Amino acid sequence: MDFLPKQPSGKGTAEMFTGDVWTDVIITATEPSRMRATLVHFAPSSRTVWHRHVFGQTLYVTDGIGLVQSRGGDVMVMHPGDTVYTPPGEWHWHGATPDNFMTHLSMWEGLGGADQGAENEWGAPVTDEEYGRR
Repeated sequence: MDFLPKQPSGKGTAEMFTGDVWTDVIITATEPSRMRATLVHFAPSSRTVWHRHVFGQTLYVTDGIGLVQSRGGDVMVMHPGDTVYTPPGEWHWHGATPDNFMTHLSMWEGLGGADQGAENEWGAPVTDEEYGRR
């Protein structure tokens, strides 16, 4: 058994987010496990850039009200207790509504070792027009 003390919170980078976002890494497991989990805290109107995950991603909303969209799909509203699964390779974004904070637990699988390549691909920022399309 390993006891993992809480790591310091980190500020989201402009390459991955628009607006004020803070992250708390829960786990970045070592092989043979590939589990990754991060608690992500979005200020109102903040959001990820378009991105995709090699093995998909699961979001579990813990607080606030959020938005999520897959490329070409409708913008959907997320509430506490909602779970959203994005399949492997699907471009999507997620974030807070204009008037609410939102926190979700982000869970995905890594590729294993550092020499295996990128787990995620980060794309262009979500435009204000895309964000406001509800």
